Amino acid sequence: MNRSLILLDHDEYTLRLSRMQQAVASCADAAILSDKATLYWLTGRVFAGFVYVPADGTPLFGLRRCVQFESDGVTAERKIEDFARHVAAAMPAPGQLALEMDSSSYSAVARISAAFAAQWPDTETVNAGAALRAMRAVKTPQQIEMMRRSGLRQEAVYRRIPAIYTPGMTDYELQVEIERESRLEGCLGQFRTAGDEMELFMGNVLTGDNADTPSPYDFAMGGAGMDPSLPVGADGSVIRRGCTVMVDVNGNYTGYMTDMTRTYRLGDIPAEALRAHELSREICRRLAEMGTPGRPAREMYETALGMAREAGLEHRFMGHRQQAGFVGHGLGIEINEAPVIAPRSRDILAEGMCIALEPKFVIAGVGAVGIENTYVVRADGRPMECITNAPEEIIDLDK
Repeated sequence: MNRSLILLDHDEYTLRLSRMQQAVASCADAAILSDKATLYWLTGRVFAGFVYVPADGTPLFGLRRCVQFESDGVTAERKIEDFARHVAAAMPAPGQLALEMDSSSYSAVARISAAFAAQWPDTETVNAGAALRAMRAVKTPQQIEMMRRSGLRQEAVYRRIPAIYTPGMTDYELQVEIERESRLEGCLGQFRTAGDEMELFMGNVLTGDNADTPSPYDFAMGGAGMDPSLPVGADGSVIRRGCTVMVDVNGNYTGYMTDMTRTYRLGDIPAEALRAHELSREICRRLAEMGTPGRPAREMYETALGMAREAGLEHRFMGHRQQAGFVGHGLGIEINEAPVIAPRSRDILAEGMCIALEPKFVIAGVGAVGIENTYVVRADGRPMECITNAPEEIIDLDK
């Protein structure tokens, strides 16, 4: 294998390839991979091209660019048709060939299918999406360590937010300064998401009633945004006394993301908002205790909703005018990986999963309150490990 293409050390690459081949074997005899997140997961590098992964054997890499990596097992292939011919000459025909149908366009899937059908007319194409989703949900120790490093640097930025604020700022101006601090801390800036349900630039900063503005995107909190072309987040509202500021900004410092939300305020806020914020912290602690291997994800959502209902805050939970239908989600290379902590989720927790829990509330006339932390599912029935450890209380911006 060309070690200049594979940036991972030998043991890590061997572990990931083994997991990849187990995933492939669960749905097919081989797979063609081209999604950037999948390629990064397997090699530690994003590149333009394709990987043919047999359920058993050595992968073949075809690169459209970066020809400096050309060597045994790695060839320059301008078109998928060229790569298909190369693979067919080197490999036996699989009975089933899995494609990334969930993350590739229809035209891309059709072209890849046609290219390999021309070489292997009897090969059936199937979808690798569910198998790859389950594979990426469980992180290796090295991936978890990369997320811990992201969490530490994200925490450092959040601790500096009160010093960044100046009187009279708008939510947008504060977000720009937080983004600057994040980039100087080493944030890569990229907010990688799966599918077409979300778009966002570096994060979400919400103050006052803008937190209650519905968004078309699948986020826990909305916001009008600065332009109809990106209707989410800060809308230029001045940060006013008696209101909160919820900060949920980019935690991608290593290619593996953490997700963290903290709430700030300017002056006193109503008792209901303080109570809801403390309930958010309690929910996180309770779900962290529940988050052990074998736990159905839907049970965690039911517990969170039950706690909100018991406190009389059900109608403020995960939004007000528009409520999100989840309380947590997996993350890693992308911000919306498995498992999803939702009422109809079929996901079951396993050791090595990384999960962001975000029980949030919207209080009319005040804004959003609550926290979000990233956790790692551990073995032996221990509570999940929190890897985003900035202070959780509501923090005064003017002190």
